[in-house]
Amino acid sequence: MSRNHQLVLIGINHTTAPIEIRERLAIPSTRLADATRTLVHQPGIREGLILSTCNRVELLTLQEDGSTPNASLLQFLHEYFAIAPSSIAPHLYEYREREAVRHLFRVAASLDSMVVGEPQILGQVKESYTVAREVGAVNGSLDSLIQRAFTVAKKVRSETQIGSSSVSIASVAVDLARKIFGTLQGKTVLLVGAGKMSELAARHLIQQGATKILVANRTLERAEKIAAQFNGRVVPFDELYDQAAQADIVITSTGAQQTIFGKSHGQQFLQRRRNKPMFFIDIAVPRDVDPKMNEVEGCFVYDIDDLQQVAAAHLADRSREAAAAESIVTVEVDKYQQRIQSLDVAPAIRSLQEHAESLRQAELRRSAARLSGLTADQMSAVEALTRALTNKFLHPPMTAFREAAREGDAQTLAALESLYTGNVRSRSDASGDE
Repeated sequence: MSRNHQLVLIGINHTTAPIEIRERLAIPSTRLADATRTLVHQPGIREGLILSTCNRVELLTLQEDGSTPNASLLQFLHEYFAIAPSSIAPHLYEYREREAVRHLFRVAASLDSMVVGEPQILGQVKESYTVAREVGAVNGSLDSLIQRAFTVAKKVRSETQIGSSSVSIASVAVDLARKIFGTLQGKTVLLVGAGKMSELAARHLIQQGATKILVANRTLERAEKIAAQFNGRVVPFDELYDQAAQADIVITSTGAQQTIFGKSHGQQFLQRRRNKPMFFIDIAVPRDVDPKMNEVEGCFVYDIDDLQQVAAAHLADRSREAAAAESIVTVEVDKYQQRIQSLDVAPAIRSLQEHAESLRQAELRRSAARLSGLTADQMSAVEALTRALTNKFLHPPMTAFREAAREGDAQTLAALESLYTGNVRSRSDASGDE
């Protein structure tokens, strides 16, 4: 980023932290604005964005030089979630500057997802960006970076086949259900939570032959909309425990902060089902189903981390397209870094031009008496000549500045600034003393 700021990203995801840790840091959409405001009020943080999904929680920040990035971000995590830094530090990853740019681009392009190529993550990044903009947490440098991430994600989608088929956590969950039962023909499915994940799951379930879909959601209107879309039936949320035993498969994806189904519920359901097996696929973070339900004979619970095995098969099928997408990201990171370096060198070039112009003007003033007899046309010719000479002298150093910027050669840039801007200042100061 600029010479006065540093780009820092820390986070946890499905590869570094188990769901037991991720759910402790999960931020529901209703609290995202408050969390983002709190983040940018931490010492040294100028801009910030929080991405919180079922598989990751990441803090992308622009910080003042000289600040201690980890201290501010760990302090935020500790204070906001009431969790000791030592509990999460082993699971955190950290990226700065170029590597932070690369990570953001990969996340937006769904190359860092549990299911590579799934389309939901880009929408989630956009939602986080919208919230950050609304609370004034993103502007300037971070804004342009995130906009670029959207462009890169679109480029990956349009130039590779990584998203050619509809793959998501929801579809992987349905694949798991199909493998468990062999077929979904004639099965009854209960969707608990009527969000986007549930809608996707319902679509895949119908495609796989499920014939009866029940929908339960705290907001009745949303449940009715999903049920109508798939010819299902609404289960009033206050009747959830009475009717859940009808379902062979329960897919949960609510935003509840506590579990909805516990071990005792599983025991009750199995009694009503006369011990007919019941499968729970919990794609919520925090989890909706207490993992202790697995202790109930006949109840089988799969959470989002259990889906990784199925996701791995999708990744193998997409490895070639993923490699092509990674190449696009690498090129785009290089382009972005070159642009940033060019922006950084612009003040040095302007300073060089301004000092050169001040020298030219000083020399013209010093020679004013000797040039006083010239006509207006002749003075214009002198003006044009001195400007042309100044530009010719400036061309080599300005070219050197730009080439070093394109190469990302910070050492050469620093040397050029010291050599040219330093020397020019000295001469300008000296001429003023004469």
